Amino acid sequence: MTTTTEHSLDGRAPSGTTNDMTEPDPEVPGRARGPRRYSASYKARILAEYERLDKAAKGALLRREGLYTSLISEWRKQRDRGALQALAKPAGRQPADPRDQQVARLRKENQRLQAELAKARKVIEVQGKLSALLEQLATDSVTQPQQGETR
Repeated sequence: MTTTTEHSLDGRAPSGTTNDMTEPDPEVPGRARGPRRYSASYKARILAEYERLDKAAKGALLRREGLYTSLISEWRKQRDRGALQALAKPAGRQPADPRDQQVARLRKENQRLQAELAKARKVIEVQGKLSALLEQLATDSVTQPQQGETR
C-alpha cells in the first residue's frame, strides 16, 4: 500500500481538501466611535451584582462586561454622592454656560473699546498741542519783522 502526501505550494498544512481554505479578510476594522457610555441603570445593576460576588467572580464579571475596577470605584463614588442622579451624569467637563461665554465676550470687547478710546484721546491731545503750536508760530511770524524788512 502506498500513501501519497499532498504538499501545499504556499506552505500551509493540508486540511483534507484544498478548496476549503479561505484567505483572512484584509479589511481593517473601523475605529471605535469614542469612549463607551453607560446608562445609570446599567451602572446600578453592575454595581449591585459586583458587590454580591466573591473575588474570583468579580474578576469574571469585569472580563465579561469589558470593565475595569477603576470604573467600579468611580461609579461607587457617584452613587455615594447622589444615587441615580449622579450615576446618570456623564463623565468629563460640564458644558460652558452661554451666559458665561457672553460675559467673557463682552468683557473682551469692552477692553478693546477702552484701548481704542484711550488712543483717540491721545490723538486729540496731540492735535490740540499741534494746533496751539501752529497758532503760536503764526502769531510770532506776524509780530516779528523778517530780516531785510523795515517797519
